Amino acid sequence: MKSIQCPRSRRRAIIGLAAAIGIALAAPASAADMARNTAAQLNSDAQKALNGLYARVPGAKAIGAQAKAVLVFPKVTKAGLGIGGQYGEGALIRGGKPVAYYNTAGASYGLQAGAQTYGYAMFFMNDAALKSLDRTEGFEVGVGPSVVVLDEGKAKTMTSTTMKDDVYAFTFQQKGLMAGLGLQGNKITKITPK
Repeated sequence: MKSIQCPRSRRRAIIGLAAAIGIALAAPASAADMARNTAAQLNSDAQKALNGLYARVPGAKAIGAQAKAVLVFPKVTKAGLGIGGQYGEGALIRGGKPVAYYNTAGASYGLQAGAQTYGYAMFFMNDAALKSLDRTEGFEVGVGPSVVVLDEGKAKTMTSTTMKDDVYAFTFQQKGLMAGLGLQGNKITKITPK
């Protein structure tokens, strides 16, 4: 049997595509299968992450005081080579206590390579936005209630009279090398931790 020779760049592209397809096929089938953390671990990690955000960004604490609830994903892992994905688990904190658990997941394609971890917190400012979180098909960032991603500078200028959006989000603790960090398109689904 005669082997076919491919140019080096084509072989790399084929290997990258095969690796991405293998990762996608090896992924668990459902959100329930993907739940890895215990409720106690999620509670602890979410509270630590939120307290850390409040210590670094006083504006986030002011927004948190006005929010109906805060959904905190302490660690989201994102990786990709042409085709990418991200996943993390978190807790919904209402009245200072965790009341429910969720995962965040997303897929992307295009010019991307690398891996990173980050966390994010979403501040739900009204009951309608909070109710949309538990839709049967999941909550997709960018579809439904308006979500505004804030940085430390913008948070400093927020007051109770300027807070008019449904949901405010902060990203934090970004580590690793991967171009682009966006929440748009992330799907958030309720889970039952182990």
